[in-house]
Amino acid sequence: MDPLKTRTCEPCRKGAPTVTAEEVAELHPQVPEWSIVEPGGIPRLERVFAFPDFASALEFTNRVGAIAEAEDHHPALLTEWGRVTVGWWTHKIRGLHRNDFVMAAKTDEAFSSGRPA
Repeated sequence: MDPLKTRTCEPCRKGAPTVTAEEVAELHPQVPEWSIVEPGGIPRLERVFAFPDFASALEFTNRVGAIAEAEDHHPALLTEWGRVTVGWWTHKIRGLHRNDFVMAAKTDEAFSSGRPA
């Protein structure tokens, strides 16, 4: 199976099914640092990324934004001094889709590749 980070998002229409419990069990271990939270009763993937300063956090936010634009799938982003909170869910279906796990993996890759060795 291809790693999630190498996949692309598939178009998702209103009424598409959310991921099943079995799919979550398959996909979530591939993005283990992400939590599944349910603000307002809507499941989403969420992770907080730490940075040494605001400029680094903002640069990461912009990289995630570029990935989101390329995939036409957009997260909630909260950029603060020293941290960025990223949330992925599919608005059209009010829950989690396979695309959200793909984008979480792409976000992890952007974080890893942008950090000094």
